[in-house]
Amino acid sequence: MNDLNLEMFIGAQRDSERSRYQILGELQKIRREFSHNRIYPPLTDLIELYSTLKKITEGSEGLKREMPKRITGIDLKNNRLVYEWFELGDDQIRAIEDLIHWSLPHIIAAIEEGQTIFNFVDNNLKLEEVGILPSYIEEGYLLLPEIRQDLVHVIRYEISIFAGADQQYRNLKTTSIRTFPLSALEFSPGNIKLEMIRSNRDLPNPATYFFATDLDFPFNETILPVAKRKLLRQIYS
Repeated sequence: MNDLNLEMFIGAQRDSERSRYQILGELQKIRREFSHNRIYPPLTDLIELYSTLKKITEGSEGLKREMPKRITGIDLKNNRLVYEWFELGDDQIRAIEDLIHWSLPHIIAAIEEGQTIFNFVDNNLKLEEVGILPSYIEEGYLLLPEIRQDLVHVIRYEISIFAGADQQYRNLKTTSIRTFPLSALEFSPGNIKLEMIRSNRDLPNPATYFFATDLDFPFNETILPVAKRKLLRQIYS
């Protein structure tokens, strides 16, 4: 996400006014992306940064956890690197925290702008099941139009589940298989599903979903990531 990251906030200990100017400049770059309806990865990165900054505002220990670290040695017994946090004085910590509190409303405003685009795209992607779904739907195909290129992308997906510290997470991996002309007379989601069954024998009865849309938005930066999130909601609703 451009250069808007925690390092820019830590720079407040040296020059708070310069840091504010840089943060506003980076947010302007992100908003420029949003003005062209390109929301990923900037929106995800902004949300992650906001979450980190909120944790820091919980107290000085939160700031210490997120501070850059330097390697000071190797623990051979436990086979791991030994790190040391950079030490900051009270005035330096206060300068960083003041910058964070100042920046949060600006970051929230940018997130809301990106979220508005996300919601609009999400509402204009109509998810349809193609044929009868099998009992196993954690792997299959999604058919996604790219209007400006007059194409429909056939994308194979696979969902994996992994455990975090306090909950389980789902990851949707996608691989582009091929494309078909969207305006071809023979085009239909059902025909594409049959073609994929014939050409990929390892999925004899694949779960297949088609996204109907008229949106002429950037494909990789907006349409595809929104569709992936919508598919996950559909499968686990």
